[in-house]
Amino acid sequence: MNHRRSLVRRRLLRMLAASWLVPTAGTAEPVGPMLVGTFAPTGVLRASINLGNPVLANRPRPDDRPVGVSVDLAERLAMRLGVPLELVVLDAAGKSVEAVTGGQADVGFFAIDPMRGEDIAFTPAYVLIEGAYLVRDDSTIRDNDDVDREGRRVVVGKGSAYDLYLTRELRHATLERAATSPRVTDTFVESHADVAAGVRQQLEADARRIAGLRVLDGRFMVIEQAMGIARGRGRPALAFLNAFVEDAKGSGFVAASLARHRVDGALVAPPAGTL
Repeated sequence: MNHRRSLVRRRLLRMLAASWLVPTAGTAEPVGPMLVGTFAPTGVLRASINLGNPVLANRPRPDDRPVGVSVDLAERLAMRLGVPLELVVLDAAGKSVEAVTGGQADVGFFAIDPMRGEDIAFTPAYVLIEGAYLVRDDSTIRDNDDVDREGRRVVVGKGSAYDLYLTRELRHATLERAATSPRVTDTFVESHADVAAGVRQQLEADARRIAGLRVLDGRFMVIEQAMGIARGRGRPALAFLNAFVEDAKGSGFVAASLARHRVDGALVAPPAGTL
């Protein structure tokens, strides 16, 4: 009996030792210089931060450093690579994509979309966010299915995931584009459009800020928020970033970040391949 217990113990120790030898993005294993150079060719990790999505990042005050889950992930990645971090702060998703594809940033935080996927290599999602519609209190539009009708005007943030999605999906309503996602509701009010489309949390905050507006129940899409790099950075970098994101989810880091920043309504994405 003692011999059997000893055998089981030795097997468990071998399995644990093997697992300790497998380097992942979330462990303290050193990252090779070639991989570090791929992520941070300037010696600094430049992370594109989109303030257009309040679920991911925001500034409590105009001169404050941005805070949010995307900033926390950028800091964690820079620490893992052993390099300083520089935040490339932008006000719209489209500009964030351009910064990464144009080489002004090394990594970014994006909604997964096939059009963006031509130039951006995405990790699995780390957060799921609802896209919602906002209308006036006296609007005859009662649910999401009422939106796509002839003559209706829908305002969306230019270049946002909602813009890309609705451009493909709407058959009858007309899309109009605000300069940025945070400007959607104001543009909707100023232009007397019928519907505003965007991040549920942003629209709910706008409905509290401006009297006479309501957010429709339900959602018209679920956005998978991921990290991404330019496709030219190569497969080893993407594999490392994939492991980094899976570790951040599995370890509870993403959930803790969302809780710390008091983000309601966003969900930690499930493990890759289970959506």
